[in-house]
Amino acid sequence: MTASDDKFTRETLLEVRPWSPSLFSLRCSRAPGFRFRAGQFARLGVPKADGGIVWRAYSMVSAPHDEHLEFFSIVVPDGEFTSELARLRPGDPLYVERQAYGFLTLDRFADGRDLWLLATGTGVAPFLSILQDLEVWQRFTRIVLVYSARTAGELAYQDLIRELPGRDYLEGAGDKLVYLPVLTRERLPGALHGRITALIESGELERAAGLALEPEHSRLMLCGNPQMIEDCRALLKARGLQLSLTRRPGQVAVENYW
Repeated sequence: MTASDDKFTRETLLEVRPWSPSLFSLRCSRAPGFRFRAGQFARLGVPKADGGIVWRAYSMVSAPHDEHLEFFSIVVPDGEFTSELARLRPGDPLYVERQAYGFLTLDRFADGRDLWLLATGTGVAPFLSILQDLEVWQRFTRIVLVYSARTAGELAYQDLIRELPGRDYLEGAGDKLVYLPVLTRERLPGALHGRITALIESGELERAAGLALEPEHSRLMLCGNPQMIEDCRALLKARGLQLSLTRRPGQVAVENYW
């Protein structure tokens, strides 16, 4: 691809925010014609010093109605994309493909009472977009956000998660949200300890949420480490919770982040 292609727009980098030595967010301008559903991803291009463009796919953290686009990324040691990104400063160009992609969206489910959002690492990004959109608050009675990281320092967007339930447009629906941070390498008050799969197996996740995982009422979205997704899918399948496909409605939707 070249910068003259009409498949993408030339945007402006507005901010790069480090969360930890290995995690960062970037924010850029948004073309007026760019449309996406909460939970989808875009292909983002960073100009290289030699004139080429490095492309990577990232879920939007921002809501569909936001004026800007925000993405959440891990730093890949010696990675081509993050190495090029490190050279950039606010005001430099970024490229965003005009088409949004992905099926980790609420229209995967025709019904359901309780929505479980299970994320590891940067896999929380699409769920933050979904939680900033009104649809999820209108459709579900309870919403459980499970966000797993190695340490508390790697749990990003904590201020956003805390203030979300109090937003005026929710008109009191914010109390539907249950937030369960999970840490795998340290123990802290207020956080669950262990892998998400182990917490499902032991029943601790359901006890903490005050809800049961059951085919009739539960709808689950999984995003993050492919091994977590594979293991969770097996556990959920054994309990009658099936992957939702176009040809067969189910209770589980997934997106790999690796």
